[in-house]
Amino acid sequence: MTETTAAPPKAKGDVIVDPAEPGTSPILIKGPLSRRYLTWYTIVTLSITAVWGATSILLANQVQMLEFGQWFTGADAGVDLQQLTLLQQQIAAGSATATPEQSRQLDLLAGFDAARAQSLSVIASLGVILTMLLQPLVGVASDRTRTRLGRRAPWILFGTLAGAVFLVGVRYAPSIAVLAIIWMTAQAVLNTASGPLAATVADRMPENRRGTASALGGFGNFFGGVLGGVGAGLLFATLGLDMYFVLAALVAFAGTMFVIFARDASSKDLAVEKLHWKPFLLGFTVALRTRNFRWVWVARILLTFGYAVSTALSLYMMQSYIRPALSAAEATQMAGLLALVGVPFMIIAVLVAGRLSDKLQKRRSFVIFSSGLMALSMLIPILSPTLPALFIQAIIGGIAFGAYLPVDQALFIDVLPDQRAAGRDLGVAALGSNLGQALGPALAGAVVALTGAYLGVWIAAFVLVLLAAVAVLPLKGVK
Repeated sequence: MTETTAAPPKAKGDVIVDPAEPGTSPILIKGPLSRRYLTWYTIVTLSITAVWGATSILLANQVQMLEFGQWFTGADAGVDLQQLTLLQQQIAAGSATATPEQSRQLDLLAGFDAARAQSLSVIASLGVILTMLLQPLVGVASDRTRTRLGRRAPWILFGTLAGAVFLVGVRYAPSIAVLAIIWMTAQAVLNTASGPLAATVADRMPENRRGTASALGGFGNFFGGVLGGVGAGLLFATLGLDMYFVLAALVAFAGTMFVIFARDASSKDLAVEKLHWKPFLLGFTVALRTRNFRWVWVARILLTFGYAVSTALSLYMMQSYIRPALSAAEATQMAGLLALVGVPFMIIAVLVAGRLSDKLQKRRSFVIFSSGLMALSMLIPILSPTLPALFIQAIIGGIAFGAYLPVDQALFIDVLPDQRAAGRDLGVAALGSNLGQALGPALAGAVVALTGAYLGVWIAAFVLVLLAAVAVLPLKGVK
């Protein structure tokens, strides 16, 4: 190995290794450049994930505002949704009787409830679906990009700056249809930065430091989502939808600083072979043709599907399902706390389950246990539709999800049909997660629209997650 200065100018203590091929990135062994890259890599990851955490609350409020304006007009525009919901719950319990005027408003409430759930679910699902279609293409394009800034930087810069512009556009969406289009585009554009950003770890880090870089990225992903959700919940009363400006500024700043301070070498000399699309696309089906991989993939879709069903309408659950119902402001504040409460338990579960499954050399048993535990957690809000029950479910669900994540990933690695194609096939595994996340909100919205209630959401989540435990039973040769 020889040292080079092909990348940014070296500082004292930098050890940089020549790229294996012309136009690729130098390997940052150690020193200030390596630390600077890891710092900004973590910050960009955190900033993008903070957008996802915050918009889960902002979009729910924005959809609610737009739908309210459609359903409650004229004299009804001043109706108190919390009081109307409490009246609805009292009537259902047999402790109150509605007047004709109240019955009319309760009919409006039922239509509004179904409309906001369905609109939010469609908006959430469309963005994930478009991202699923674009991500593999962006990954291939970034591998083949030849610019003075390197292969990944143009995509990271475009994704964060254009994504910030679209986030501002989301703020001013005048209708549900426009909101759906702008948010879908914003989400897809921001994700054009995420894939190439993750690829910089393989580009620039030596093998013995990729675990550290991935751990920092995991830290950014995890705490970015929590920070965004809690921040949006606490600041919404003050900033309202102007919180989108904060998110736009954060992601634009982080992306720009990464490109400037974690500078890459030029990729103008990169040798690019002709891409044959048919074999490339068919390659993604190889792993799914093997029995064990296919069953683990189905199980992941089912679990993420069920988990997404249970979390898609959290804000509305607190306003319309639990007793007593919360106001929109109270639910917004609680939504961030609900996302936060399970975090410590999830972290402990991740650490314990990963090590224990390695020690016992058992994967399937852990996946069955964690899926079953998550299914049981879904029964808690069914048996007790209260705010404390939602918090208890979040804690137990966090433990279950934390136990599931590392073991399921290890199980996928165990059942890979070809270790040499691990990157491609693990990408197919990740597609299963994305598919579940896309289907979850759609089903949740459809259940509320069809039944006019949120109880069915928890029942659907319970069934799906329980099926995830059953799906790994047919595995052969796996403990």
